[in-house]
Amino acid sequence: MKIEHVLPTRVVAGEKIDYQDTLFIDKGLYAIINYNVEEWKNYFKIEGIGAYVILDFGKEMHGGVRLITNWIYQGNCKVRIRFGESLGEVSSALGEKNSQNAHSPRDFEAFICAYGDVTIGQTGFRFVRIDLLEEKYIYFKNIFCVNRIFYKKPIYTYQGKDKRIADIFEAAKRTVDLCASEGYIWDGIKRDRLVWMGDLAPEVMALSAIYGRLPVVENSLDLCKKNAPLPKFMNGIYTYSMWWIIVLADHYKEFKCKAYVKKQLDYLVGLVDRFDSMVDEQGELNKEIRYLVDWPTKDSPDELFGVRAICLMGINAAIYLLKEFGLSTEKAEKIKQKLNVQPICPHEKKQVVALKYFATGELSDAEYEKLIVGGTKGFSTFMSYYILTAIASRDEKLAIELMKEYYGAMLDRGATTFWEDFNMDWLEGSGKIDELDDTKEDIHGDHGAHCYVGFRHSLCHGWSAGVAKFIKEHCHD
Repeated sequence: MKIEHVLPTRVVAGEKIDYQDTLFIDKGLYAIINYNVEEWKNYFKIEGIGAYVILDFGKEMHGGVRLITNWIYQGNCKVRIRFGESLGEVSSALGEKNSQNAHSPRDFEAFICAYGDVTIGQTGFRFVRIDLLEEKYIYFKNIFCVNRIFYKKPIYTYQGKDKRIADIFEAAKRTVDLCASEGYIWDGIKRDRLVWMGDLAPEVMALSAIYGRLPVVENSLDLCKKNAPLPKFMNGIYTYSMWWIIVLADHYKEFKCKAYVKKQLDYLVGLVDRFDSMVDEQGELNKEIRYLVDWPTKDSPDELFGVRAICLMGINAAIYLLKEFGLSTEKAEKIKQKLNVQPICPHEKKQVVALKYFATGELSDAEYEKLIVGGTKGFSTFMSYYILTAIASRDEKLAIELMKEYYGAMLDRGATTFWEDFNMDWLEGSGKIDELDDTKEDIHGDHGAHCYVGFRHSLCHGWSAGVAKFIKEHCHD
C-alpha cells in the first residue's frame, strides 16, 4: 500500500470563505503556531454558521482528509464533514436520494482544534464538503486528501495509440488499485468494504493482468474459504463458491502455483461433494439457497440459466484442477452430467449468453445476435469481460468499439473509476458527477436499482475492472 497526500484541485463552491487559493499550495505536513496576524492571509479562512466549502480532489480517492489548522477562534470548533463520490452526494442530507453511511461513515460531525493536525474519515470519495456548525472562524494551513492505494510496478500497461482505450485502462487500474489497498480485495471503497467471492472474479482478472501473481489475491481467496467452512457456501451464495473454484483454476493456469493450490485441494474436494446436492437427477437447481448471477439479471427469466452456466463453469474448473493433481473426477463428472440434462437457453440477458459461451464454448448465430442487438444497451459492469470476450470471439473490432462506447460513457460523465452498475439509459437528460446543473438529472442520485439505488450506488466498484484484462488480450494497436 502507498499513502499519498493530495491537495485539492479546485474549490467547487463555498460561502463565507477567504484566501481559497492558498489551499493549492503545499505548506508542509505539520502544524505550527503563527502569532503574526499579517500572515494569516496565507491560510484559507472559513467563518460563521452557514459557512461551507466544497473541495474537488480531482479523482476518486480512498481514505480521509488531513486537516492542518492554524488559528481557530476560541481554540476549537465543531464542523460537519461530508465525503462524496459525486457533487450530488457530497451535498446531500442523510436519507436524501438514499444518501447514507453504509459500510463507511461519510457524513458526520467532528471537533477540530487550533494548531491541530488530524486525519478524519476512511471512505471512498472525490469531493469533500466542510460546514461550520458554530459562530467561529478557522484558518486552515492545508487540507490534504490522505489516499490509500495499492502500489506495485505493473507488468502490463496499455501502450497503444488509442487515447480512449488508454483512459479506460487507467480508470480500470485505479479502480482495483483503490479496492486492493488494504491487504484484501474489497468490492468497493465506499461500499462494500467487504470481500465478496463472486465479485472477486473480474477484480482478480484485472489485478493479475496488470501485476501478475499477487499475495492480495491469494489472501482474499483464503479469507473466503476461512469464512465459509463446509458445508457453508461463500458469502451464503452457492454460485459464489463456484466462482472460488473458477478463480482458483484460472490462477493456477496462469501462474502454475502448485504449492498454493495443493493447500486448497481438501476444501475443493469437499466443495464438490457439497455441491452435488445443489442439482438433482433431472438437472433442477436448488432454489432455496441463495444464488446470484449479477443484479441486472435478478428475478429475470434468464437468472437460472445464468446460475446453471456459472455452476457448469465451476464444475469444469474443478475437473481441470482435480485432473492436474491426480485426484478422482468421478463426482464432478456426475454433477456435470446432471447440469447438462437441461440446456442453457437465455432469452435476452447479454451476460447470460456470454456465460453460456464460457461454460460450453458454444454460441449460436441467434445467441450472438442477442449479444450485439442494441449495442451497449443491457451491458453489465460486473460481466463486461465475459460479454466483450464473447462478442470478440466473432468480431473483435466490434467488441472493442462497444467497450469504448460503454466505459467511455462513464468517463464522459466524470468517472475516474468505474461503477457498481451502469445503464446506457441513464445518459439521457443526465449531467456529470463533477458538475452542478439543476437543469439535468443527477446520474448518481436519480438512478440505480436493487441494493444500489441513488447515492448508495458505489462509483468505485472493483468488479467493473475486468475490462483491463480484455484490453490486454484484444487491444494491441
